Amino acid sequence: MTAASRGPLALVLHQARFDLLGILRNRQARFFTLVLPLLFLIIFVGVFGNHTVKGTGVKASTFFVPGLSALGVIAASFVNLVISITAQRESGILKRRRATPVPAWVLIAGRTLTAVTISLTVLTVLLAFGRIVYGVNLRLAALPGVALTAVVGSITFCVLGYALSTAIKNEDAAQPMVQAIMLPLYFISGVFIINTNLPSWLRHVASVFPVEHLSDGLHKAYDPAAHGVGIVWSDIGVLALWAGIGVAVALVRFSWLPKAAVA
Repeated sequence: MTAASRGPLALVLHQARFDLLGILRNRQARFFTLVLPLLFLIIFVGVFGNHTVKGTGVKASTFFVPGLSALGVIAASFVNLVISITAQRESGILKRRRATPVPAWVLIAGRTLTAVTISLTVLTVLLAFGRIVYGVNLRLAALPGVALTAVVGSITFCVLGYALSTAIKNEDAAQPMVQAIMLPLYFISGVFIINTNLPSWLRHVASVFPVEHLSDGLHKAYDPAAHGVGIVWSDIGVLALWAGIGVAVALVRFSWLPKAAVA
């Protein structure tokens, strides 16, 4: 029995498996998605030490793990997607895939499911490593908050990835453009460093973008003084709002054809 004959869910799972294998076979994608956050954790704790972070009451490693988890989610759901989608579009792969009987929504849903799977894997690896090596604790009650924030964040950044790809003309420009956008946001959004010491205008800028709300939602779930399931609904709401903006842009502008062909 083929995947198509088993219904839409089987098609999505089949497509997700195909996309996941493609990422796992890509050495660069494996490194930036799975290895880099772990490497950053080791470097940051080694450089800055594992002392208590001023103003937070938690060890540095407990601050770094959720921040770098946000980085992992964004790498899996946004950075890799923008680069791969742009390359596939310009090489004609998207055009050929769109010409198959598989519906467009299945291709998109499969890629999104892949991103969510990798995001949760990165979270698990960072949590396990942080727990074993640095003694980072996460309350069991907060696991639903971490999982929900990661899933919503992953979906949001996938949608934004499809939206941003419409503004990139060729695959050579994809990675520089993504890094130019994301690196400043990482620094002002609490991913690498605590942002309470930043000028107020920079904090206001960061609060507009989804990176801070993904990072903030994960940080609050890891806060040992917090209670409940660790869900910050205001952060979830902002992420959902950005997802809506991304959907609107992608629906209007996304193309399966190379930019040269459209032009």
